[in-house]
Amino acid sequence: MSNPLDLTGKVAFVTGAARGQGRSHAIKLAEQGADILAIDICKQIDTVPYPMSTPADLDETVRLVRETGRRIVAGRVDVRDLGGLKTFVDQGVKELGRLDVVVANAGTVNDIAPMWEISEEQFQDQLDTNLTGVWKTVKATVPHLIEQNQGGSVIIISSISGLVAELNVGHYAASKHGANGLMRTLAGELAPHWIRVNSVNPTNVDTLMINNDAYNTLFSGGKPDATQEDSIPALKGMNALPIPFVQPEDISNAVLYLASDVSRYVTGTAMVVDAGAMGPFKIPND
Repeated sequence: MSNPLDLTGKVAFVTGAARGQGRSHAIKLAEQGADILAIDICKQIDTVPYPMSTPADLDETVRLVRETGRRIVAGRVDVRDLGGLKTFVDQGVKELGRLDVVVANAGTVNDIAPMWEISEEQFQDQLDTNLTGVWKTVKATVPHLIEQNQGGSVIIISSISGLVAELNVGHYAASKHGANGLMRTLAGELAPHWIRVNSVNPTNVDTLMINNDAYNTLFSGGKPDATQEDSIPALKGMNALPIPFVQPEDISNAVLYLASDVSRYVTGTAMVVDAGAMGPFKIPND
């Protein structure tokens, strides 16, 4: 019996691939037969309050993808750099022979504060990475999909913050709402080329974006030297299901679905993986 999720012979491009969700997406797609193009900034952005990825992190992603038996071409590229993106994609497509799947995953979150207290630099950094970086990823990749004339799938990793109002992360929410706006417009524009465009919108995901000193202190109510364990009660209260967060592989499963022929007629959809966080109900937690 054939595997409907099989991606053998296809090539997927993943941004923010050095660790967390991006690494998980790259490995999941490789496990189903795809060769991988992978990039990450691998350096710190000043306004981001947690440690960002390193070259060693990206090297580990390369090692893990190769363990699946698939090819991978990786590079240190910032999604805010259109020239760098285009150069990497053009060279990667030349080396691996094609491009079929684009996963615009790279994103950050910085300060949590009311909109009027956020600095101009914080606001701009959020939009530059989470929104303009998605557009630049699309601009660097979609021409290859159109030229191939064999369809394709573009998957934008947004957030439930891109679907509802969330207080004190207005700049992040604005960037993620914008990403969903891009998705819907692109789905219409690219449909005649059989290129599908969708987004995945998670609740909190167990990565260093939420498991770090700054956010553990915040979610623990200001406890000094807080650990992730201290933040779990607050995080758990955000979801309907009695869990504090989902795992990267839960988002990767959605990415795989949207990358494969199983979803061949799915486009313009904002898929939610939120443990019920957006629902009109809450399950009391003991």
